[in-house]
Amino acid sequence: MPAKNPRINVVLEEPLYREVQFLAKKDGVPLSTKVRDLLREVLETQEDIFLSRIADKRAADWKEPLGLSHEKTWS
Repeated sequence: MPAKNPRINVVLEEPLYREVQFLAKKDGVPLSTKVRDLLREVLETQEDIFLSRIADKRAADWKEPLGLSHEKTWS
């Protein structure tokens, strides 16, 4: 029977493997679940960094007369 979710094989250095294994045991979850959760956290962090850079650029380019204030937008 095929797997429900896609699978991926990853090769880890021994110290990294031991660290992930420790975290999985500490949380009482399977190793694959811990790796999935850690990967999800990293992807969310990367997305936050990317969107923050866009917001910073927009804030730097902001020209008051050309844009609407928060109050004007939502009133």
